[in-house]
Amino acid sequence: MPRVKRGVTASKRRKKVIKMAKGYKWRRKTNFRAAKEAILKAGTYAYRDRRNKKRTNRSLWIKRLGNALEENGLKYNKFIKMLKDKKIEIDRKVLSQMAIENPEIFKKILETVK
Repeated sequence: MPRVKRGVTASKRRKKVIKMAKGYKWRRKTNFRAAKEAILKAGTYAYRDRRNKKRTNRSLWIKRLGNALEENGLKYNKFIKMLKDKKIEIDRKVLSQMAIENPEIFKKILETVK
């Protein structure tokens, strides 16, 4: 069986990991062992925060809606209940965008709900 020299493969693998760690601080950008650990952690955080982003955005839409409704003398929870009773299915993202960008249309929606 012929002898296998693995220097090229190993260095290619290490180079790939260090390239992925570009932009990291201190030893994490140059040292393979530290870079590998940093990339693993970064991947974990990225996965977790892709889910948390949805949660954060929803709470932002709710706050914006709450502020817009407060100006018109209505509470958020009562407004959502009225929407469900009237069977109007507009999600919070669209409602908050409407409240900011098109207040006239938002007021029309408020009138139809009331």
